[in-house]
Amino acid sequence: MSAITKAAMSPRSALPRAHCPVSFQTVKARAMTEYDKMLAGLPYRPGDPGLAAARARAQRLMQRYNATTLDDAALRREILGDLLGSLGAKGAIRTPFSVDYGSNIHLGDEVFLNYGCVLLDVCAIHIGDQTQIGPAVQIYAADHPRDPAQRDAGLELGKPVTIGRKVWIGGGAIILPGVTIGDNAIVAAGAVVTRDVVAGVTVKGNPARP
Repeated sequence: MSAITKAAMSPRSALPRAHCPVSFQTVKARAMTEYDKMLAGLPYRPGDPGLAAARARAQRLMQRYNATTLDDAALRREILGDLLGSLGAKGAIRTPFSVDYGSNIHLGDEVFLNYGCVLLDVCAIHIGDQTQIGPAVQIYAADHPRDPAQRDAGLELGKPVTIGRKVWIGGGAIILPGVTIGDNAIVAAGAVVTRDVVAGVTVKGNPARP
């Protein structure tokens, strides 16, 4: 398994501030790998060879997973164990299932994803125990810079998404980058969630509101 798909960000030594021709933040960013930058929510280059290799690995595992049926429960579990960052007990993901990397997705116990879900995990996506997600739901940790010059330079970025325990997300809903959904919340079918959802609240519409 490539170290880039599973490795945690390594600690970086402190850099001296004195007599530095550029900012401390700029020096630190230059010292990071593109994978480090991606997970940190900083602009990164998606064409980096290491990132491309990690996506290709995820695509091979997705291809295997999406060729299985309900009769292949043990094989499905094995493939998901290789694909995802962490996988709780007794969950189920119906095919087809699509991800960017897979390694940044963390599922709790008894999580259910229905047919055709898309999770773009350039940053971490955490889904809590017993959450149920309807068909064709899209969860985006992937984003793009607001500065057109950065987009022209081919840079991308992301923000993590956190979904709590016992959440119900209806079919066709879209969860945007940086959103946190509290425990026991409900997201109606077709909702576009652009901001955090308080625990126990039901939201609907575009943009989603209580």
